[in-house]
Amino acid sequence: MLPSRSLSRPIAGALFACALAAVPRALPAQMALAPSAPIVVSTKWLADHLKDPNLVLLHVGEKAEYDAGHIPGARYVRLDDVSVSSHDRDSGLMLEMPQPDSLRARLEALGISDKSRVIVYYGNDWVSPATRVIFTLDYAGLGSSAALLDGGMQAWKLERRPLTTEAPKPARGALAALRVKPIIVDAAWVKSRLGSPGLHLIDGRAAAFYDGVEKGGSKKGHVAGAKSIPYTEVMDDALRLKGAAELRALFTRAGVAPGDTVVAYCHIGQQATAVLFAARALGHPVLLYDGSYQDWSRRDELPVEDPRAGKARAQ
Repeated sequence: MLPSRSLSRPIAGALFACALAAVPRALPAQMALAPSAPIVVSTKWLADHLKDPNLVLLHVGEKAEYDAGHIPGARYVRLDDVSVSSHDRDSGLMLEMPQPDSLRARLEALGISDKSRVIVYYGNDWVSPATRVIFTLDYAGLGSSAALLDGGMQAWKLERRPLTTEAPKPARGALAALRVKPIIVDAAWVKSRLGSPGLHLIDGRAAAFYDGVEKGGSKKGHVAGAKSIPYTEVMDDALRLKGAAELRALFTRAGVAPGDTVVAYCHIGQQATAVLFAARALGHPVLLYDGSYQDWSRRDELPVEDPRAGKARAQ
């Protein structure tokens, strides 16, 4: 199985031509998309709002870590709680987005309602699993009321803020029918739009996979035409989202200009969401190729570029 962790291990839709206009360009210190809807919140903000009646706090990480001590009121969430995976080695795909009705029920089971303010945080170094949860909430139409705790559990612990071993009592939420956003695309969509102006395909895997030098794997390299932004590069050493200037430099090096749409993929659709989270913070419309390289590499007719060979080909 491909790595599932973050820094230590790890349908098709129309482009959001109008989405960019709705996203403010100003990027204050906390990378706010709008004053009322920050994409990340600080530990101070969370501490000040822990007792808010509409707060839903989700812990993403190892269960043993959660059981040993977590932020008061946090519910434990697994990626399996908000995704569908097949373990069929020949044709199964991991971490696919559930159908809207199923996703609605899954989110309600986590205590999420229409008026909830959802804060997701990562235990240890599980950044990309946490951003996958954030992306899922955005897909479900709840992105404006969901944010990531900057620095995650480690930042909270370093500041000696309170922890508990007590899990909150289960309480089911109530959501109206989801108004899903068309931010997921498939292989056919990606193939038909490769090279389109203003659209950039980004490989969020570690550089060794993009360059085809990693051990193992049947098809080395990356989707032809994709540029590389390893998911580990969007956070600093303290696992906080990098500042606007640093993030903008990353995307500029990959050829992404302000206002361009970022389409990202990785192994299975997890690590790419960290890249999309950073792109969204900069105001870019974002799309996820959910099947990612697991899907693309199985299709003989789709072009793969192996940098060692210096050319693109269907392998």
